[in-house]
Amino acid sequence: MNRELLDKLSVVTEEEQAFLDGKQEIEKQRYTDGETLVVDAGKLLERGKLISVRPHTRFVHFPAHRHNYVEMIYMCQGSIRQRIDGEELILREGELLLMNQDTVQEIWPAGKEDIAVNFIILPEFFDRTLQIMGDEENQLRDFIVGCLTGKDQTIRYLHFQVSDVLPIQNLVENLVWTILHRQPNRRSIHQVTMGLLFLQLMNYTERIQVGEEHREQGVLLAVYRYIEEHYRNGQLGDLAGELHYDVCNMSRMIHRMTGRTYTELLQEKRLQQAAFLLETTRLPVTDIADAVGYENMSYFHRIFRKKYGSSPKEYRTEKRM
Repeated sequence: MNRELLDKLSVVTEEEQAFLDGKQEIEKQRYTDGETLVVDAGKLLERGKLISVRPHTRFVHFPAHRHNYVEMIYMCQGSIRQRIDGEELILREGELLLMNQDTVQEIWPAGKEDIAVNFIILPEFFDRTLQIMGDEENQLRDFIVGCLTGKDQTIRYLHFQVSDVLPIQNLVENLVWTILHRQPNRRSIHQVTMGLLFLQLMNYTERIQVGEEHREQGVLLAVYRYIEEHYRNGQLGDLAGELHYDVCNMSRMIHRMTGRTYTELLQEKRLQQAAFLLETTRLPVTDIADAVGYENMSYFHRIFRKKYGSSPKEYRTEKRM
């Protein structure tokens, strides 16, 4: 991270100085007005703002709490030990931790050289992020964003181990810098930067850790990633082998967790991609069908009409009117 920015984030705050002077516990009223410790965005965000950033408070144990917002923690330097949903997690330099409102987090005291930033993000901030990530429907993207915004409760946090990925490091640093320096047009800059950050993170979903409690959900994340990458000819047997599962067990797990079979998930992605290509390219329908994995044109036309209510050609015409 830029030295000037790191020095700015390293300054001991008034709150932190009180802990260095011997204070043992956080002041709950700084974070909530409630009886239970649910950290309130209203205490940390300026009125009308959707996102803010603050240096992580060091030198004190932060007891188990939830948030009424999405929180993203970026470790600028050093490390922080915490317990997330009952499991210990160490966030190291260059890593990202994203948590939705239902995540229970407890944090052990950080030292002076352990510098992190906390992003306070209201769920509606991600509406623009989704737009920036493109019009093409994407099961993996929707799954990840759904986890963060509370629309999908299967996973409550995502730990990205991406310290060696330079574009991600640069985008996070840019986001911190623009928020702290309050640039003109900052809301658009913040949302575009977050959209680019998520696009990059989508390329490294194999670096996501979700904890032992959510092991099956981690497998489901891998299933969505496999389908995104191999929708044209991906086979359940190959996927099961890649994840070291028996094919039958893999099939049952997918159906239990999604309510759909692997074939149905694969077909959903193929048809989504076909619709996207019909809207955005001039490729012939036969080439599009082949590109998404269908050799039998009559079958492709039949299932496309069943999903979208029109033939591929009619769909293209309707979308371009």
